[in-house]
Amino acid sequence: MENVLETAILEMGRKSGDQTFCPTQVAKWLYPQAWPHFMAEIHETMMEMYRDGKITVSQDGKKINPDSMPEGPIRIKVLH
Repeated sequence: MENVLETAILEMGRKSGDQTFCPTQVAKWLYPQAWPHFMAEIHETMMEMYRDGKITVSQDGKKINPDSMPEGPIRIKVLH
């Protein structure tokens, strides 16, 4: 069963089409006033979705290791 963060990531991917997007965009969309407080949960959900094969997560154009939390700027792409 999808949670609200997973649903939001999938919806952001639908809106982005073939373009990648930043997890911060999801946080700002859902929680415009308090988005920094939700980044840890968004990153956790993002990595679960990556391991489940629903999205790809990349850094500098290269897929990251799905077993470690990335540091620095990352991009998400929803697999259609």
